[in-house]
Amino acid sequence: MLDGLDDIDWARLGHAYGAADDVPGQLRALLSPASATRDEALGDLYTNVFHQGNRFEASAYAVPFLLEMLGDPVTPDPAAVLGLLSALAVGYDEGVLPEGFPVAEYRRAAEGGRALLAAKSPPWTGTDETQKEYVEYLYVESLSEADQGRLWAYVALATYDAVRAGVPTIRALLGHADPDVRLFAAYLLAWFPEEADDSVSALARAVDTATGVAATPGEVATVLVSTGLLGAAPDVRWLTDARPLVRWAAAVGRARVLGAAADPATVAEVLGWASAASGEAPAEPLEGEWVPFLGGDLGGYAALALRQLGPQHADRAFDALLERLPTVSGERSLTALGVALPLAFPDGPATAGTPVDALTPRQRRLAEALGRSTAPWLLGDQQFGNVSELVGGYGLPGARDEMRAYLALEEDGGDDSRHG
Repeated sequence: MLDGLDDIDWARLGHAYGAADDVPGQLRALLSPASATRDEALGDLYTNVFHQGNRFEASAYAVPFLLEMLGDPVTPDPAAVLGLLSALAVGYDEGVLPEGFPVAEYRRAAEGGRALLAAKSPPWTGTDETQKEYVEYLYVESLSEADQGRLWAYVALATYDAVRAGVPTIRALLGHADPDVRLFAAYLLAWFPEEADDSVSALARAVDTATGVAATPGEVATVLVSTGLLGAAPDVRWLTDARPLVRWAAAVGRARVLGAAADPATVAEVLGWASAASGEAPAEPLEGEWVPFLGGDLGGYAALALRQLGPQHADRAFDALLERLPTVSGERSLTALGVALPLAFPDGPATAGTPVDALTPRQRRLAEALGRSTAPWLLGDQQFGNVSELVGGYGLPGARDEMRAYLALEEDGGDDSRHG
């Protein structure tokens, strides 16, 4: 396995920290019988070829070897390899949900990027870290903003297409003996709409097979969501499944395809999950009760799906979000606010300093929910700067105490926060 790995001049390829000559060793370490060695290598690869969601020149070159591992039954942890390939293909999925991967948009954005990449200098190499210079970044900074966008779009697209070449291998893993492998294979297939016809058929066969075996709810749910992201609505029968996670998946998958034409049962299921009515997924789900989409934030994904249901459900969607908002914090709060704020400000942000009396009823309700709740402002025990920036960007105060003063809320007015 990994024939040809040393034929690549990795030292001339760049990753997040300069020359990629450490990547071959990290790839080989993924085949180690020692789990600690594999874990360290996986962490190094995430840091180097997928740093903070970014892909680099070396990223696309690593992909064929990862795909080769998937095709070999001796690979110790194919589920982990699938997870890395998913990250390399699309970055963080929150950026492409609930619509799916916009590949046509990426292809347009990447035009001209190949030539720009070819013009860059080789990356930094050396042993003296004090002399380290990020040659790639210096080159990128010398480009116009438009050319920078083309360059990075091409790098991301080249990595995406490298993963796309392995779609047949990934489909074959839908029949793997390990449910985690089946789940992550189904998840990865969701991001390749240009391969949708054959992938939807393969996913349909997988879910039909799964109904006759001891498939986990997470596995079935992942198949249904992936099917929806590829443009095929899950069958309505799944909305009456006894497993809540499967009903959730059927609803968000159907919302993705049917949109404003979604049936009442689909709408009701999405609204229930987007509010606090269905409860939050536990911090540590039971085995088999987890999906990889949006890091397992079921309510957050349902909140995103509300945008697909059309304006006729806007009032109910906004009510659901206000019910959910006091129960969440961190990234989950950011997701909920990312849907609620545009509903409250359909004409765009208010001018900073807008008098309270000039707010619309929806805007006032959202401001009051934020003023009366601590949790949405927090990441752990600290103020979450991303939430402050998002709320402030709509012309509202960017901190809870400022919001309370703005609304003239009494200090003993109660705190409706409930951490989810």
